[in-house]
Amino acid sequence: MRAAATREALGPTLARLAREGLDIVVVDADLGVSTSAAVFGREFPDRFFTVGVAEQNMIGVAAGLAAGGKIAFASSFAVFVPGHCFDQIRMAVAQPGLNVKLVASHGGIITGEDGASAQAIEDLALMLSLPGFRVIVPADVLEAEQAIEAAARSYGPFYIRTVRPKIPVIHEESFRFDLGKAELMREGSDVSILANGVMVHIALKAAELLAAEGIDCRVLNVSSLRPLDEEVILAAALETGAIVTAEDHYVFGGLGSLVAQLVARERPVPMVFVGMEGYGTSGRWDELLGHFDLEQERIAREARALIVRKSGSAT
Repeated sequence: MRAAATREALGPTLARLAREGLDIVVVDADLGVSTSAAVFGREFPDRFFTVGVAEQNMIGVAAGLAAGGKIAFASSFAVFVPGHCFDQIRMAVAQPGLNVKLVASHGGIITGEDGASAQAIEDLALMLSLPGFRVIVPADVLEAEQAIEAAARSYGPFYIRTVRPKIPVIHEESFRFDLGKAELMREGSDVSILANGVMVHIALKAAELLAAEGIDCRVLNVSSLRPLDEEVILAAALETGAIVTAEDHYVFGGLGSLVAQLVARERPVPMVFVGMEGYGTSGRWDELLGHFDLEQERIAREARALIVRKSGSAT
C-alpha cells in the first residue's frame, strides 16, 4: 500500500488551484518547507507572505488579506495554530467569519520524536469551540488534497489538520471528498467504528480482526467534524446499536464528544472512546500509537465489549 504524508497536499494543491484562476494567497510562519506551503511560494512568490516565527501576526495578515477579497490560506504546525494564536483566530477570523483557511500540519501524537510539547492533541477541541469554523481531519493525502480544494472553493473559515509521517493511502484515485458527509468504508450490522485521520486505517484493520471472529463491523470515516454527518451517524447507532470512536486526539472535545452529544440527544446506544487521555511523549510515531494503545487490537477489544453490553441492555 502506498504511503504519503497528508501535509504534502497543501502546496501542490494550492499551486494548481492558483493556476486554475483562484485568487489564493498564502501566509506562512517560517515553516513553509515542513507544511509544503513553500511549493506554492516558489511558483507564486508575489502571493506568498512569510512573517517569521509570529503566528499571531500571521493570522492578522491572513484576516486582512481575506477582508480585501483574497482566498487566504495560513499554515503552521498544529501545536502553534491554534495553540499560539487562539485569541487572534477567535477575534480576527471566527467572529467576523472571514475567508481564512488554516491548514495545520504535524497534528496528533504521530508528530513523534519531537515529544509532548510539539504534539497537538487538543487542537480540534479548540477549533470546534469556534462557531462557523469548518473542521476537517483527512484520512490520507488524496482526501487532504480534495479537502483543501473544497475549502478554497467555499467561502468562510476552515481548519484542516494534516500529519507529519507518511501514512497509508486508503482511497482510490476515483475518491471524491464531500464536505459534511461521513464516508462508509465498510458495511456492518453488529457494531460501528467511527474514526478520522490516521485512525481510519487502523479502524479498518480492527474490522478485519473482528470479521475473522464472525463480527460484522461498520467503519465510517468521519473526516468532516463540522459540518457533521448526523444522519449517517444516527443510522449507525440505530442499525448497529453500538459505537466506538477512534481519534489521534484527546477523548474529550473532538470526534468522540461530537458523536456522544448527538447520540445521547437522538439515539442513545453503548459507546466507547479510543483516544488520548494525557500528554504524549517522544518516540517513533508508530511506537507511540502502540504505547498509548491506539491500535487495532484495542479497538477490536472495545467493540467486543460493546456487543456484550448492548446484548445485555436488550434483555
